[in-house]
Amino acid sequence: MGAVRSGGAPTPRLDAFAAQGMRLQNFNVEVSCAPSRAALMTGRFGVRTGNNRSGETGKRHGLVRWEVTTAQLMSQQGYATALYGKWDLGDEPGRYPNDRGFDEWYGIPRSSNEAMNRQSPGYDPAVTQLEQILEGRKGEPTRIVKEFDLEARREIDTELTRRTVGFIKRQAAAKRPFYAYVPLTQVHYPTLPGRAFDGRTGNGSFADAVAETDHHVGEILDAIDQAGVVRNTIVVFCSDNGAESRRPWQGSSGVWSGYYRSAREGSLRTPFLIRWPGRIAPGVNNEIVHIIDVAPTLARIAGAAMPTDRPIDGVDQLDFFLGKQPGSNREGFPIFQVGEPTAVKWRNWKYYFVLRENSDTPPVRLDKPILYNVQWDPKEETPRNVEMEDAWVLPKLRSLRDEVMASLAAYPPVAPGAPDPYTPPWLQIGR
Repeated sequence: MGAVRSGGAPTPRLDAFAAQGMRLQNFNVEVSCAPSRAALMTGRFGVRTGNNRSGETGKRHGLVRWEVTTAQLMSQQGYATALYGKWDLGDEPGRYPNDRGFDEWYGIPRSSNEAMNRQSPGYDPAVTQLEQILEGRKGEPTRIVKEFDLEARREIDTELTRRTVGFIKRQAAAKRPFYAYVPLTQVHYPTLPGRAFDGRTGNGSFADAVAETDHHVGEILDAIDQAGVVRNTIVVFCSDNGAESRRPWQGSSGVWSGYYRSAREGSLRTPFLIRWPGRIAPGVNNEIVHIIDVAPTLARIAGAAMPTDRPIDGVDQLDFFLGKQPGSNREGFPIFQVGEPTAVKWRNWKYYFVLRENSDTPPVRLDKPILYNVQWDPKEETPRNVEMEDAWVLPKLRSLRDEVMASLAAYPPVAPGAPDPYTPPWLQIGR
């Protein structure tokens, strides 16, 4: 990971953490935050759960109550569960985290960019209500804490970290297993660091926010250490999407091309670190793992079973993480944009049959699909000659595409905005 990241932000705590566990260089997510978070919670592609895209403020969104979350699975196994941070999977009673398996939560129901609304010229609260910081406990209504304005945006990660540390200490003292999901809000735009970190790096607000995130991760790791539960606590650090392209908070895609909401590697490949001292050996590898794999892997660790009445797209990666097998249980996956499969990734190949610069641009359906090898061509600049040396990969890539299309036809996805109660068509009486 290097001592200094892009933008001039030192990250000593994350660097040390990475050296203690496994670091994946080919961990992949969905193209935007809500689909990725739905995939993380359910082990199912965002399109299956009705979470096709992010940023549709004012529309019902999130997970229908029929979906099963990792928090529910953990809770059933006796774990204390908490969420501190950005939820983005439902902003109404019945869909808040404390309704979806979490014993307690504190954070924002939607996205950080809504903190800018009050400052927007002509803003009318009668049209779009300001986002609030909320908190709730299982069995109780979620309540408003305060308005999520720009100042609250700066300081929320400090509060999320403080609450996470307290939760860890409480559960360790009670000798109860715990599951803490801590989706910190940085470095989503507006990337404004906390006041204590403003100007810390001398390289701008984005670098300051990265340094702040590093500090908060360190505080959480210290709490685990001080609680005496390091050796039986699994810590995962990952992201829900690639770099943002909006200035002045533009991130970097490194050697890859593309940004958040594209199907390019710069959108899909994000950091992934996992530490389990004495069980997961430190190291770096380039095996393909997808965010949908996290749920079934954690379920197995907790002794829980994934639902069997629906397609589960994720695969259990525990044996790979433990070194019991040399490679991942996954070689590829389909890529969705706004609910539509647009490409397939398999080993080192990317196969595009629809081109879409990002989720807001119209699709271009290709009469002749385009193939790249992302190992030799990480920026996806030079299409391969599919009629010559790479013709052998086409049947596999096409079969992956056809398999997902057939599965979506056999098990129709939840429609975006679907209300509760929800029963999928293949489970309805009479079918």
